[in-house]
Amino acid sequence: MQRASAIRQSWLGSVIMALLLSFLAAAPASADAGFQRWIADFESVAASNGVSRNVYRAAFKGVTSPDPDVIEKARYQPEFRSTVWDYLDNRVNDEQVAKGRQMAAKYKDWLDRIEKRFGVDRNILLAIWSMETNYGAILARDAVMKSLPRSLATLAYLDKRRAKFARQQLIAALKIVQAGHIAPGDLTSSWAGAMGHTQFIPTSYLAYAADIDGDGHPNIWGSIPDALATAANLLRKNGWQTGKTWGYEVEVPSQYRGKLERDNRSLSQWQGLGFSRPNGSGFAYPSDRANLVRLAGDGGPAFLMSKNFFVLKNYNNSDKYALAVGLLADQIAGYHGLYRDWPRGYTPLSTNERYELQKHLASRGLYDGKIDGKIGDGSKSAIMALQGRAGLAQDGNASKALLDFLRRN
Repeated sequence: MQRASAIRQSWLGSVIMALLLSFLAAAPASADAGFQRWIADFESVAASNGVSRNVYRAAFKGVTSPDPDVIEKARYQPEFRSTVWDYLDNRVNDEQVAKGRQMAAKYKDWLDRIEKRFGVDRNILLAIWSMETNYGAILARDAVMKSLPRSLATLAYLDKRRAKFARQQLIAALKIVQAGHIAPGDLTSSWAGAMGHTQFIPTSYLAYAADIDGDGHPNIWGSIPDALATAANLLRKNGWQTGKTWGYEVEVPSQYRGKLERDNRSLSQWQGLGFSRPNGSGFAYPSDRANLVRLAGDGGPAFLMSKNFFVLKNYNNSDKYALAVGLLADQIAGYHGLYRDWPRGYTPLSTNERYELQKHLASRGLYDGKIDGKIGDGSKSAIMALQGRAGLAQDGNASKALLDFLRRN
């Protein structure tokens, strides 16, 4: 009965949200008097938290209606819907590795200073920067970066589940403006309020912001050194272990298939059970403890995750996210990628081949999204439409076989 009730509630919520989005899209900006009242009423809440009237009104200048795109995005989080290999393919690839190495050379002097001050591996910081904003490229996209006051006010006004969070983050953001770290008109963020090159929510900014370039303002929007230093400070304050890895890919002895998942033992104990690294190397710091993690079961690669893996989850509480950061950082540093592939059931494409696939789909009128080599929902829908037309199994996979089919037809 509880499951049936939950399904009915979920269905009803989806219907209400769809109607709300339709209304917002059709209504003129000046029509939402309720939203404008919310902004006016929240001014007293901001004032009680030390935000001046001038700062508040400057931040909301020109904001008259909720952002329907924010509500739509609030319903979808890719970290929790894609397979682990889809997630990693879009984020850990030859293109991102090459960009990371370019940035490592470009910002070497700053990275030297950041590593010396915070003790966090530069390649981890570069990987986070890649994951969060594609090395800053996303900050230039108006479709992604939004007015933070409008976005958070939209969530506070329309999204009951996130309303408390949005109010807290909005107050923190206004305090950042009041401190003079960013002008009101430049206060941009993702739909959920994540700011700057390394995507900090306002309360995290207040806790970890670092001004390593010495201009008196931790500017994670315009200063790449400040943004990377801020990420390093977050990791350090959450227990990052300097000079140590995030984890190891391992081979699991046959007798432990399906067993010991998430068990915590010292690396020497794991080695004593027969766990080994695919490249034949031993484990540094054998007394350190690690957890066995298999994100795709026995059919995929297995890992012994050290403390630093779990420190990374303070940035984003997703195993896939922390693994992507670790794998990307290793490859930027020049280490080998995974030795064992995921149980995909198909041969994956290189980044250039994924670009080619999207172009084929676009030329057939099936795909109208950005040609970016990332296989998201739009690309998968186009692939399935093509497979349906061609009488192929509609699995939505960006496979070598599919690209070969498109090249022939």
